[in-house]
Amino acid sequence: MIFEVRWPDGSAQPYYSPSLVVEEYLKVGESYPVADFVSRSREALGIASERVREKYGMPCSRAAASLASIERTAATFADGTVRVERVSR
Repeated sequence: MIFEVRWPDGSAQPYYSPSLVVEEYLKVGESYPVADFVSRSREALGIASERVREKYGMPCSRAAASLASIERTAATFADGTVRVERVSR
């Protein structure tokens, strides 16, 4: 699945998750403080990657790449909110 977010500077970015678990942590139309968004993403993508590990014997590298990108982008913002724009399956 793909979830797209809008960062505090107005830029939009899509991210990949191999599992629908992201929908339990991030709601479309909701805004989260940057640190909270990173925490929720870390938890959701960690669970998603673990589900891939359980099924295929290795974690999901795309989920790890999404999380790394989220963490890099978040580090550029001292504050602000991240809005979840859409989720597509």
